[in-house]
Amino acid sequence: MAIGLMALRAALKEAGASDEAADKAAQEVALFENRLAKVESDLLLMKWMIGTNLALTLAVLVKLLHG
Repeated sequence: MAIGLMALRAALKEAGASDEAADKAAQEVALFENRLAKVESDLLLMKWMIGTNLALTLAVLVKLLHG
């Protein structure tokens, strides 16, 4: 478990959660964090794809208009 998740587990324990509940909550946060990282990576790829498409479209348009 990552350091941040250990801090979450410790905070939940301090707030009165049982060991099992604190572990389960920390694991759920870890899974969510992994899914969020994948979404961010996919978004970065899509930004590059859109930028490339825009650049190529503008290049074709300029070529068509200026011969």
